[in-house]
Amino acid sequence: MNNDMQKYLDKAEVLIEALPYIQKFNRKIIVVKYGGSAMIDEMLQKRVIEDVALLKLVGFKPIIVHGGGKEISKWVERSGMEPKFVKGLRVTDKNTMEIAEMVLNRVNKNLVRMVEELGVRAIGICGKDGGLLKVEKKYADGTDIGYVGQIREVNPQIIYDLLEKDFIPIICPIGMDDEYETYNINADDAADAVARTIGAEKLAFLTDIEGVYKNPNDPTTRISRLTVQEAKDLIAEGYIGGGMLPKLQNCIEAIESGVKRVHILDGRIPHCLLLEIFTDRGIGTAIVKDE
Repeated sequence: MNNDMQKYLDKAEVLIEALPYIQKFNRKIIVVKYGGSAMIDEMLQKRVIEDVALLKLVGFKPIIVHGGGKEISKWVERSGMEPKFVKGLRVTDKNTMEIAEMVLNRVNKNLVRMVEELGVRAIGICGKDGGLLKVEKKYADGTDIGYVGQIREVNPQIIYDLLEKDFIPIICPIGMDDEYETYNINADDAADAVARTIGAEKLAFLTDIEGVYKNPNDPTTRISRLTVQEAKDLIAEGYIGGGMLPKLQNCIEAIESGVKRVHILDGRIPHCLLLEIFTDRGIGTAIVKDE
């Protein structure tokens, strides 16, 4: 058998391996939290959007919730201001909030354009639209960090309407409080809250690491599957630190609120979403309910 024929047979094998997953998740909702390097690298950006478009075309109902932290920092610096962080949270004064809103809306519409270029319909919304994300002021260990919002309530009606009309909703993490003041929201928190409220089948976090490690300095200790209890044990035993800690806590809360499965994926790997969802072994860390 020549090499060309083997290539085609390998391709067919991949499609056959994906078939049970396509059947299982048909018409199911998947929330993709899109951030990290995959948002900055143009090639990776394209791959992520291709993945989401493919998920849509094979029968999933994908929703994108995106960040834009690095882009915000860039524009804050260009405006002559110094980005400030407390406990990993951006200190957001009135001027920074204005920049953040402009930058995030620009990112949002760029993602819409990329999806539309692939012949799939998308609509970009922010948490202000239809009262989607209602927030209250968030503090970092008692420190006032400005216009940073903690999600108090999600009104998913606008999401259901868009899914019903066959659009991919692309959500920008900005919300309002009871006084209609605008707040920036951590994109992980927004994705988690949306997934929990709509009872998503899957929630996938695109990050800059390969998954959860027992020892962050040893790549061979990546854990491909974790139950909620195992995740809690890892946290309690001090294995999880830095930015992974709030991410893993979000995963646990999502599962406990009815999301069936949460994935932590390395967005730097092209087509990481497809590899995780449509292959038997997967490539990141999946967090699942206790047995």
